Amino acid sequence: MNQQAIKIDGMSCASCVGRVERVLAAVPGVDKVSVNLATEMARVESAQPLDFSVLKQAVDKAGYEASLPADAAPATAADADAQTPAAALSAHRRYAPTGGLAVVLAALFSLPLVLPMVLEMAGIEWMLDGRIQWLLATPVQFWLGARFYRAGWLAARARSGNMDLLVALGTSAAYGLSIYQLLAGGDMPHLYFEASAVVITLVLLGKWLEARAKRQTAAAIRALQTLRPESARVRRGGQDVDVAIHEVRVDDIIVVRPGERIAADGVVMEGASHVDEALITGESLPVARHAGERVTGGAINGEGLLLVRVSAIGAESTLSRIIRLVEDAQAAKAPVQHLVDRVSAVFVPVVLVLALLTFAGWWLYVGDAGQAIINAVAVLVIACPCALGLATPAAIMAGTGVAARHGILIKDAEALELAHRITTVAFDKTGTLTEGRPSLAVLAPAPGVDETRLLSLAAAVQRGSEHALARAVQQAAEARAVPAPVATGISALPGRGVAATVDGVQLILGSTRLMREQAISLQALSARAEELERQGHTVSWLAAPGADGLLGLLAFGDRIKPQAQAAVQALHAMQIQTILLTGDNQGSADAVGKQLGVKRVIANMLPADKAATIGTLKTDGATIAMVGDGINDAPALAAADVGIAMSSGTDVAMHAAGITLMRGDPALVAAAISISRRSYSKIRQNLFWAFIYNLIGIPLAAFGLLNPMVAGGAMALSSVSVISNALLLRRWKPENQA
Repeated sequence: MNQQAIKIDGMSCASCVGRVERVLAAVPGVDKVSVNLATEMARVESAQPLDFSVLKQAVDKAGYEASLPADAAPATAADADAQTPAAALSAHRRYAPTGGLAVVLAALFSLPLVLPMVLEMAGIEWMLDGRIQWLLATPVQFWLGARFYRAGWLAARARSGNMDLLVALGTSAAYGLSIYQLLAGGDMPHLYFEASAVVITLVLLGKWLEARAKRQTAAAIRALQTLRPESARVRRGGQDVDVAIHEVRVDDIIVVRPGERIAADGVVMEGASHVDEALITGESLPVARHAGERVTGGAINGEGLLLVRVSAIGAESTLSRIIRLVEDAQAAKAPVQHLVDRVSAVFVPVVLVLALLTFAGWWLYVGDAGQAIINAVAVLVIACPCALGLATPAAIMAGTGVAARHGILIKDAEALELAHRITTVAFDKTGTLTEGRPSLAVLAPAPGVDETRLLSLAAAVQRGSEHALARAVQQAAEARAVPAPVATGISALPGRGVAATVDGVQLILGSTRLMREQAISLQALSARAEELERQGHTVSWLAAPGADGLLGLLAFGDRIKPQAQAAVQALHAMQIQTILLTGDNQGSADAVGKQLGVKRVIANMLPADKAATIGTLKTDGATIAMVGDGINDAPALAAADVGIAMSSGTDVAMHAAGITLMRGDPALVAAAISISRRSYSKIRQNLFWAFIYNLIGIPLAAFGLLNPMVAGGAMALSSVSVISNALLLRRWKPENQA
C-alpha cells in the first residue's frame, strides 16, 4: 500500500475536513483518505503510486491549498497554481496581513466602534459619526476579513459550507444593514458596524490562538525531529572526517565524543560510556553501553569515547521509525471521529436554515428587520463547527505525543481508543516478564551419556540460532571450553525446538511436547525434570530419535524483571485481569506466575495456541491486550484487540502490535492503558462541550439572548478551549514517575 502525506492550507472547521476528504477520495486510484484538522495534513492510501499533481489539482479546485510536507511540490504543479482557485488564497496572504498582525490591526479599527458601548455603561452618552464608523469598519470587513469571503465563496461554489461561509454571511448582513440605515438617514440611525467588525476581530483572534495551541500539540514531533544530528564524525582511512549525515553509510565507523549526540543507530565496537536515551525510550537515567551493545541515533553520549559501527540510516533508523509511528498515529482518525464527520456534513446547511427561520420569526414577531437580521447574524456566528473538528484530533495528538515522550509508541488512533476498554492483559513470559537472558543452570545426562558430550552436542545443534536458550547453551560451552562439532541440516521447529544432524546422527533439542511427538521416553529423568520445573527452571531435552533415544536434559534459569511484580499489581489496581501465556513448561510457568501474582497461567503453548486462546478470551466479551516481544508472539499480538510489543524484541512483533514500548519495562503496560484512558476521557469531554456549546448557543441566539459580538467571542474561544483542554494531557506522567 502506497501512502502520500499532503499539507492542506485553508481548512477552518470540520466541514472543510469532510470536503477535502470527498474530493481526494474521488481521485481515481485512491483507496483511503484521512484528513486531520489539527495537523492540517491529509494522508492518502492507494494500491499504486499516485501523481501528486493530480491530488493537488483536486484539492486546489475545492478551494484549498495542497503542498508536499517539505513544501517541495513539483514545478509543474507550482506553475499551475496561478490557475487554481487556491491561488486566490495565496494572493490574499500576500496582500493582507495574517496571524497576530491581522488581529492587532482589526482590534485597532474596532476599538473606537466599541468605545461608545463601554462609555454608555458608565453613563456617558457619546456616538461616533456614522461615516467615521463606516470608514473604520470597511477595512476590517473587506481587507482583514477578505479570507472569509474567498474561502466562503469557494465552499459555496463547491456546494459545501464551512465556518468561513457562516462568518462571511453573518458579518455581511450586519454590515449591509448598517449601510442601509446610514443611507436611509434619520436623526440617529441604529448602526451595527461594531458588530460586524468585532465579530471578525474575535474570529481572527480565535484562529490565531488556535494556531498557537495547535503548534503545542505537535511539540512531541518537533522534539523528536530536533534529535536528528546534521553531521557525523566518520573514521575513514585512519582519519576522522566530519561529513553530512546523509553521506553516512551502513558499516561506517562513527566516532562519538563525550557529550555528543550519536549520529546513527549502530553497535559499539570500542569504548564504554553511559548514554542518555530519555527522549527516545523515556528512560529517565542514562544507561551503560559497552562493546558489542547497540546504541540509538539521537541519544546523547556521556563520559566515554565510543566507536560505533553503523547498522541503520535514514528512514530505517530507530528515530525515523519512531517519528513515523507518532505521525501516523496523529494523522489517523479514531472510530469516534466518524460520528463527528456525519454531523459536520449536515451542520452548515442546518445552521443556514435556522438563521433564515430566526430572521423570518423575528421579522414577523416584532416587525423590525434590523433586530431580525442581528439575531440571525448571532445564529450564524455562534454556530461554528471548529470545536467539533478539533475535539478528537487535538486530544489524540496530545495523548500520543506525551506517550512517546515516556517511551510508549501508539501506532494508530484506533489502538489509543481501544486500549481504554482493556479488561484483560495476557503476558508472554520470556523477555517480557523475565530478563530474556537465561543461563544454563543444570546439565543432567541420561544414563551412559557423558556430561561434556551432552553439552557438546547441544551446542552443535544450537549453533547459529539467536534464541535466548541457544545463546545460553553456546555461552556455557565457551565458558567450559567444550568444542562443538559441525551440525548440518539445522531446522527450527516453531514453538517446539530445533533439529539437526551431527556426526551422521539426527538430533532434536526442545520441549517435552516435542519429545512426546517423537515418542521419546523421558522416564529416566522425569523425576529430576519435575523437581527442576518446580524450582522455576525451564527444561529442554536432547534426544536422537530412532538411535540412542534420550541423551539428557538441560535446565535454564531466567531472572524475573525487577519491575514485573509492580507492573502486575498496577494492572490489578486498575481492575484489569492478568494471564500468563507461555510455551514454557507448566512448572516453570506456575513458579513465575505465583511469584508475580498473575491470576491465570497457561503453559506449553505453541504460537497458534496463543492466538487461539486470545480468540477464545475475546468471545467471552473481554477486551484483550497481548504483551510480547518475539516472533512467536506475533500471531497473538495480531489476534488481540490491542497488541503491545517490547521494542527490545523483534521487528515482526512490533509490526503486529498497535502499541510499542520503547524499553523492556512491563510497568509501561499499565502506563499505556492509563494514557489511553486519559486521552479518551479528553475526547469525550471535548465532544461534549463542542456539542453542548452549539445546542445551548444556537437557541439563545435564535431567541435574541446573544449579541453577535458575544457570539463571536464565544465561537472564537470554543476552539481554543477544546485544544487547551487537550493540552492538559501533556502534564500526564506514568504512576511511577508522578
